[in-house]
Amino acid sequence: MLLLQEIRSLSEFIRTAKASVKRLRKTGRPEVLTVNGKASIVVQDAAAYQTLMDELEDARTRESIRQSERGEVLPLKEAFALLRKRATERRKK
Repeated sequence: MLLLQEIRSLSEFIRTAKASVKRLRKTGRPEVLTVNGKASIVVQDAAAYQTLMDELEDARTRESIRQSERGEVLPLKEAFALLRKRATERRKK
């Protein structure tokens, strides 16, 4: 969850870059940066981001195991087609 103090303008972030990076490392929380008053990008410490990605992968793995245990398994041909589709979508981003 992002708190109001974790929303800053991109200009402020750039002006105070050293302090901004220090704050990100200390808190580990992401911050939303705005451009012309609109949310534009999210920045986060690399270690905190890696932890988030690891947790996401673990959750996906656990869900896959639960699906398998419930018998909700895709045939191999369909599974590979889905993986190819996801890989293609990721490359487009």
